Amino acid sequence: MRHEVTDADTAVRVGSGDVPVLATPRLIAWMEAATVRAAASFTDSGQTTVGTEVRVRHLRATPVGGLVEVSAEPSAAVTGGRLTFVVRAVDGSGRLVATGEIDRAVVDRQRFLARTADPAGDR
Repeated sequence: MRHEVTDADTAVRVGSGDVPVLATPRLIAWMEAATVRAAASFTDSGQTTVGTEVRVRHLRATPVGGLVEVSAEPSAAVTGGRLTFVVRAVDGSGRLVATGEIDRAVVDRQRFLARTADPAGDR
């Protein structure tokens, strides 16, 4: 997935800093979107995935107008309903912007939504 950094993607706009470069929360959102796409092949009808853990190192700043290519590949740690993806972000010059892992859980969509709608469902 390729993204161009805009003013709306900066740390200043997102509130995660005071410099006009790609915000870490926006970068992680792009990485999570890549895992959603990559996880589709692990779900059956009526299932979806939800994020459960993010371990990302943001290594290099990307200015407004810069390009960032984000990828997510399943790791060997695919066990049952737990999926781990190796994520990477590379800038337009081929330099590593970020790397890490994101975990997702396969869930039944309707049961998940019903549980989140019922505050007593967590008890």
